[in-house]
Amino acid sequence: MFRSKLRSIVKYSLIGGAVGGTAISLHANQYHIDSIGIVRLTRAACTVFQIGVIYKRDLYMKGLDKKSTEYKELKSQCHKRSAEKLLELCCTNKGVYIKVGQHIAALEYLLPSEYVDTLKILHSNAPTNKLEDVYRVIKEDLKQEPSQLFSSFDPKPLGTASLAQVHKATLKDGTPVAVKVQHPYVQGNSKVDMKTMECLVKIMSWVFPEFKFQWLVDESKKNIPQELNFLQEGKNAEKIADMFRDVDWLKVPKVIWNLSTSRVLTMEFVDGGQVNDLEYIQKHRIDPKEVSDKLGQLYSRMIFINGFVHSDPHPGNILVGKNTKGHCDIILLDHGLYATLKDEFRVEYANLWLAILNRDRVAMRYHCKNLGIEGNAYGLFACMITGRTWDSIMRGIDKLVVSPSYYVVTS
Repeated sequence: MFRSKLRSIVKYSLIGGAVGGTAISLHANQYHIDSIGIVRLTRAACTVFQIGVIYKRDLYMKGLDKKSTEYKELKSQCHKRSAEKLLELCCTNKGVYIKVGQHIAALEYLLPSEYVDTLKILHSNAPTNKLEDVYRVIKEDLKQEPSQLFSSFDPKPLGTASLAQVHKATLKDGTPVAVKVQHPYVQGNSKVDMKTMECLVKIMSWVFPEFKFQWLVDESKKNIPQELNFLQEGKNAEKIADMFRDVDWLKVPKVIWNLSTSRVLTMEFVDGGQVNDLEYIQKHRIDPKEVSDKLGQLYSRMIFINGFVHSDPHPGNILVGKNTKGHCDIILLDHGLYATLKDEFRVEYANLWLAILNRDRVAMRYHCKNLGIEGNAYGLFACMITGRTWDSIMRGIDKLVVSPSYYVVTS
């Protein structure tokens, strides 16, 4: 019964999702095989089916006591195997799939660690495109060969994300720049991929009733069109730089507009290491506590003063460096997605944080309700925004004890 019903759901999802988008996607992506809607959809559906079988066959059908050690060990193994299949799907289909995989990897304290740890690689080591594909996008958008625009162009990307990859280059006048180039097939695939993911989330919700990820699809459908417009990203970068013009430790790379389009963004090159790269931090004798303090100042000001918030703050988008005064700089990258917060929201959110700091459950529940979070979900929301477990919140997040050795910076 289970297999029969699941096959029917997959069948009709395949038909409905693929037919409408395949021709458009093929034309937009120059008839590349991986852009065929039904190919991508079938690959995704097969992965979801395989994950469903892993849990049903290797865990649920065993009839084990859910409190037993054997059950917990098997469950962890199923999580790990399923996460690896999901990672493989993200890396093969690329684009929107990697973006969603990154979101999943950021949901610590909410999802099993096996998923978070496996998918974290997508934050900075997503699959790269061939150099000729990068050059093709540059030529199509800027109407010149890369050799006419740059005196040098590093073939190895500085980093690859879900929707684009960044290369270091040098302008004809010797200025070092970072060139962000959109993956060539993302635009054509995005609409088909989002419809596919919506179907797959519905399938997963049927297989696992506790699977509640429709919100992730809804957010992706709203946000990805914004992130695909690099001209808007450039405007966001200039807006946040102007808001923080009095903060000398925040670096936002300047946009070079005459070499930027909706798919190519050329920016000032600013050197630094990822905020979670402890080896880099220790090598450059950067104080981790100073980094933490400045990140807190940065986001507190964006949320509570400006109401304009960088909404994709994973480690690949936040770099740190050491300035000439011996202090750390925060380098903020990837300005494709920002949230504009209303005053009413910011007041309630501020009150919620005060309630969390005071460990006041009644106030937490009250302000969460005013923010649209009903019932006992207030505890889960508190864990989400603090990045802490409920136990640590109840002990007091302002009383967290950190080992002195954590702050030791070696030469």
